[in-house]
This record gives sequence, C-alpha cells and structure tokens, in this order.
Amino acid sequence: MSETAPILVFDSGVGGFTVLAEIRKLLPDAPIVYAADTAGLPYGDKGEAEITARVAGMLGRMTERFAPRLACIACNTASTIALGMARDVLDLPIVGTVPAIKPAAAMTETGTIGLLGTAATIRQPYVDQLEADHAVGKTLLRHAAPELVELAEAKMCGERVSVDDVLDAAKGLVLQPCGADIDVVVLACTHFPLLTAELAEALGKHIAFIDGAEGIARRVADLTKGQTFRRVGDDRFIVTGPLDRVANLAPALARYGLGPPERL
Repeated sequence: MSETAPILVFDSGVGGFTVLAEIRKLLPDAPIVYAADTAGLPYGDKGEAEITARVAGMLGRMTERFAPRLACIACNTASTIALGMARDVLDLPIVGTVPAIKPAAAMTETGTIGLLGTAATIRQPYVDQLEADHAVGKTLLRHAAPELVELAEAKMCGERVSVDDVLDAAKGLVLQPCGADIDVVVLACTHFPLLTAELAEALGKHIAFIDGAEGIARRVADLTKGQTFRRVGDDRFIVTGPLDRVANLAPALARYGLGPPERL
C-alpha cells in the first residue's frame, strides 16, 4: 500500500470534524480525504432506504476516486443505517460511528442517561440493542434535536450561535419524565460536540457530555497499526453540493488542516 493512501472520513456535513481532530491526534502523519455530502444534508429527516443507497453509492464513488486504505463513516445516522450495506459492497475496512451508550452507562451516578441525536438515529433498532446490551438497569431518555445540526454548521461558518436557540432544540430531553435526573448526555450526532459549550450552558453544568470520537479514532489507529503514512500538505475537503454553500467555511478548514473545497 502506498504511504500516501488516505484515510477517507465521510459525513453529511462538518460534524465529522470532531472525529477528524481525534484521528489527527493519534495519526498526525496520515493523509486524509474529508468528504461532506452537503447536497444531501441533513440526513436526519431522510428515510432509511434513501440513506442506505446514498451512503453506499457515494462511498463506492469515493473509493474508486481516492483509493483509501480505510473509510470512516463519521456520522451516527449513516452508520446506524448504512454501515452493514457499505461493508457488504466495499472491499476495504470501514469504521462506523455509534452512540456512546456503553461509556455513558458506566459514568452515570443517577442511572438516568440522555441521548441527543437526529430523528433517524434515535429510532434505530441498533440503538435499542445498545441500550439492551449496555444500559440494563438504567433509564435512557431520547430526544431528536435536528436543529442542532444546522446550528453546528452555522457555528463552523463563523456565525454566532445563541444559547437560547440551543436550549430550544435540546430542552425536550430534560422536560421528559425523569429528565431532571439526567447526569450524562450522549451526543449521538457528530455535529453536536461542536456545540458542547452551548449545550452545557443551556442544560446545566451538572451534566456531562460524551461522544464517540475518541473511540472511533482509536479503532482507526488499531486497523492501520504498522502501516506507514506520508502526509503532503493540507488534506483534501470534498463536497457534493455547490462550492458557494461552503465558502464561509474557509477559517474552519484552515483550523482543521483542510485545503479548499473541491466538488466530488
């Protein structure tokens, strides 16, 4: 394998930047292609069949174009719905993103865990299975907060994000019966950790927030252990939508070591 073969990081938008940052900590020399399906954003209001077809098809096109050594689906919605299909049709290692329910169950002291995600993610049987496997005896309260995706995208474009808007999107979680007992919240969308500061202010400093980015990065590092890397210049940022839609991302792309947007 060429030492310049990239790791492909795929998300519906910029939420995967949270995963990218953790991968870079462990694999600073690894070349990365970050692909954002901006033409399909948001995924949370789409049906399962549409997401499965879209994700598998796009990963296939990008595998042909970039010949990655590994693909990381840095999107909870895409992973919980399309990961199995992608692994079936693509001949390369694929790391998915799943809600961090297991570590949250180990952290909670009250026994009540919150889960913030998209509507598509929180209704998945995969999440039911994670709860059954790792949160026995705990209470898991779920809430769909699709507005947080838009707010995270806006924040990465340099726009001011109001804590009141974050509260409006997330307050349904704590207003449920037993919601006042939540002491750990699983951020089950990679966009949401971009708003951790605002969420803490909105929901209360007594709540801990957890996401799966570190665990995903460790899995990527494990699967590429022993491989050699050579990163030359900035990594590539690929989008599916019009380039003018991501023009305001330039400062964020620079912070994350990504080059100017390119169309897929």
